[in-house]
Amino acid sequence: MRADWKRMGQTVVWTNGCFDLLHAGHVRSLRAAKALGDILVVGLNSDAGVRAIKGALRPLTPEQDRIEIIAALEPVDYVTLFDEPEPSAVLARIQPDIHCKGEDYAPGAGRAVPERDVVLAYGGRIEFIPLFEGRSTTQLLERILATGNGASREA
Repeated sequence: MRADWKRMGQTVVWTNGCFDLLHAGHVRSLRAAKALGDILVVGLNSDAGVRAIKGALRPLTPEQDRIEIIAALEPVDYVTLFDEPEPSAVLARIQPDIHCKGEDYAPGAGRAVPERDVVLAYGGRIEFIPLFEGRSTTQLLERILATGNGASREA
């Protein structure tokens, strides 16, 4: 498919993540990534990959469910699963024109882009997409745990 997209002159955009509990920040990030090109491919960390990054209690949602949910979103054209903690190997195979990372990886933000050399080696570019204050799975989990049993006290 990648060769066909290239031949048709379509810009392929890649972003990736765990997408453990879907929230508005995810949707906004996917829309921002899709706005950069024609085809949006989302790399999804496998269950083993999420555990390696986030710890033994994650993911909360199994990979097959996460694939189904992400694939159903309007901005997403394709979803692929990968086991590694970062997507260098799959990026080297797919070679998207644009690799999207959160702005917490932007120059000066203090976090290096692990896949940077791979993307630049095949001629791709890295774009930084906005983060949305208060919209993260970790913050959502913290709020759920703070309620004690997860139920609203006002319900």
